[in-house]
This record gives sequence, structure tokens and C-alpha cells, in this order.
Amino acid sequence: MQLPVNLIEEELRIFETKFKEAVSSNVSMLDRIMRYIVKRKGKQLRPMFVFLSAKLCGQVNESTYRAASLVELLHTATLVHDDVVDDALERRGFFSVYALWKNKVSVLVGDYLLAKGLLLSLDNNDFRILQLLSDAVRKMSEGELLQMEKSRSLNLEEDVYFEIIRNKTASLLASACAAGAWSTTADEVVSDKLKQFGEKVGIAFQIKDDLFDYSTNNVGKPTGNDIKEKKLTLPLIYTLNNTDKATRRKIIYIVKNENKKREKVDYVLKAVQEHGGIDYTIQKMELYKKEAMDILYSFPKTEIRDGFEQMVNFVTDRKY
Repeated sequence: MQLPVNLIEEELRIFETKFKEAVSSNVSMLDRIMRYIVKRKGKQLRPMFVFLSAKLCGQVNESTYRAASLVELLHTATLVHDDVVDDALERRGFFSVYALWKNKVSVLVGDYLLAKGLLLSLDNNDFRILQLLSDAVRKMSEGELLQMEKSRSLNLEEDVYFEIIRNKTASLLASACAAGAWSTTADEVVSDKLKQFGEKVGIAFQIKDDLFDYSTNNVGKPTGNDIKEKKLTLPLIYTLNNTDKATRRKIIYIVKNENKKREKVDYVLKAVQEHGGIDYTIQKMELYKKEAMDILYSFPKTEIRDGFEQMVNFVTDRKY
């Protein structure tokens, strides 16, 4: 499954230059860290959603490029901070900023990226776009803290799981789509429609990510990692709510007390498979994908809309 890069190739090329300018600094160490971050950026899915949303509704302009840069600045800032919180030494197969420059520098780098994003919007009077993205950052923080709170008590409620991923993951993608649409239309109705679309795609994206933990394929992260972190995702929540009391008690005990033992984690993974947790989770992911497609299909059929459909398919069909 390929990303529709060809439809926004020129925009992404220009964006690369503008993003490098946006993160530049006069402090030599900071500038060196920024170059390290830029070289190791991922697929840039969120800026791609900004550009596709913008082109679905109108003509890409300078406001669109600033919106894409703001999205990437905020996303990068949260990743740098996340690595400190998670004590993560790697990011996308390379050393994380945290691994190379440790706590204090990482926190300050994240703060710097946030400040650069704020100033980029404020200096250009992009107040609505800043509002959209600031709301996403607030929700991301709330989602992360809610997940921490619920992991202590082992949350078994499906609606709480969806609240967590709606805030933690989907909110930024939703705001990216809304910001892209706003940059070319300044239309609240259209912007909100794309925001709803982005939220549903974001939820499907996170569900897919959670499914990787139960996959036997090499997906770049250890199988059973969420269990080791006492993180209850949808496959496990469904299993715990749809199994006999004895199995449920055993799984909960393992997650709480034996989550570092490989054979115990394997037992949980097998139980989830046998009790339909994987199948149920896939059905939920497909439901959110369909709801996203229904919103997308309310727009006229164009090459951009087809590209957006390809993008959604990538999110749910990706192998890593």
C-alpha cells in the first residue's frame, strides 16, 4: 500500500525547506539537535493530511504551509517529550534525542519546538489554525494522563479506551485536517467536517497500532509490549469482558504481577486470540474507517479525494 505522495510532491518539497527554516536556531547545540531531528523525521503523515485537506477544498497557500509546519512542530515536540516520559532510547530505529542529550536538553528542545510553533502562527495572524492545534495538544496531554491513571487500576471499560485514543492520537490528526481545510476555505462547516474525518482516521490508526502488539510479524516493536507496560488496549479489554472469571482473574494477575515473564505474556496473547479479541478489534477499526470514508465521499470525486482514500487505506492496511 503506497502513500499518495505524487499528488502533493511539490508541496512536500517546499514544506521541507520551510520546516527547516521554522526550526532553525542561533544556538549551535540547538541547531545541531534540530538538524538531527529533521534528518530522522518519519513519513510525515500529518503534514500530508494537512495538504490533502487543503487541496480537497481549495488552493494551497502560505497559510497551508504554516499549518503543516505547526502540525509537524507540535508532533515532534510531543515525541521528544514522550521519549523522556517513557525512558525511550530509540525513535524510528535511531537514537532518540533523550538517549543522546538526556533529560534536561530533551525537555528544553520540546519546549523550544512548541514555542516556535506558537510564534509561527502568531506572527502571521493564523489565530484559528493555532486554536485548532492548541486544542489538540491539550487533548493529547489529557489522553496521556488519563491512560496513566487508568493503567494503575487496569481499566476494563471500552468507552474509556476510546476516550484515551481519541484524545491522545486522533486529536492531532483531526486538527491537521481541520487546519488544512481552514487554510484554503476559512469555512467553519467544511473545516469541522474534515476534523470529524481526521478523528475517525486517527482512531482507526491507533487501533491498528494496538493490533501490532498481538501480531507475529516483525513490526518494529516487541510483541506484547503493551502488556509489559500494563497498557490495556481494545483486544485485551474485549477479552477480559468476554471470558470466564477464572481466565479473567489469571490474565489480570499476569498483567499486574508477571508482565515481564515471556511465557506469561505469551499466555495472554494466546488468550486474546482464542477469545476473539483480535477479530473484534479489526471489526471496530473497519467501522471507523467506513465512517471516515462516508465523510470523504460527501466531497466531489477528484484525484485528491482518491488520494485521500488511498491514504486512509494505508493507515489501516500498513504492516508497521
